[in-house]
Amino acid sequence: AKSEKGVAFLFMHTSKCKKCRRLGMSVCGKAKCALKARPYPPGMHGKAFRRGGSEFGQQLAEKQKVKAMYGVRERQFRRYFDVASKSRAMTATALARALETRLDNVVYRLGFASSRNQARQMAGHGHFTVNGRRVDVPSYAVKKGDEIALRDGSAGKKLFQDVRISIKKHEPPQWLELDKENLKAKVKQMPSEGELELPFRMQLVTELYSR
Repeated sequence: AKSEKGVAFLFMHTSKCKKCRRLGMSVCGKAKCALKARPYPPGMHGKAFRRGGSEFGQQLAEKQKVKAMYGVRERQFRRYFDVASKSRAMTATALARALETRLDNVVYRLGFASSRNQARQMAGHGHFTVNGRRVDVPSYAVKKGDEIALRDGSAGKKLFQDVRISIKKHEPPQWLELDKENLKAKVKQMPSEGELELPFRMQLVTELYSR
């Protein structure tokens, strides 16, 4: 527990791209992530670093990747796991699905934001509606059939001036249906296991919590 707190503290107090380099995976969402140019941990000994370690260390590192990618804190992440472990689906799949169907992640997947961090801010400021009602909770869980739309009052804001242009070339995952002209979308279905193509091994995370 002590070592886990130490790792969590370290990740919390590093900048976004330093975090990406330390994790060995881009979690910042930036097109020009520093990890692409410097695919090794930060610091003077970064190039000499060799990944590996114990089974626990690998599981812990994988959990930190997931938390960093979705911007979720430990207590909330633990709640996601507890619910997922009671699901009929495989725990790893249920956990990934819960994270993917957060409103802020859906906003990012739809192309309204260039990163999950930006999407989290947009959702938190209430720029989107779900089934016609304004929602300002980034962790709000969308469901099959839900309709997500950019609020009329937000469409003219500077933050969204370029969205209509950038979204034209954007293709969301198959479980989401995007109306690019009217800046709204519909959740066609919950993402299947095959559609959850995520850059980490969720099974290691569930093994860590199942210890």
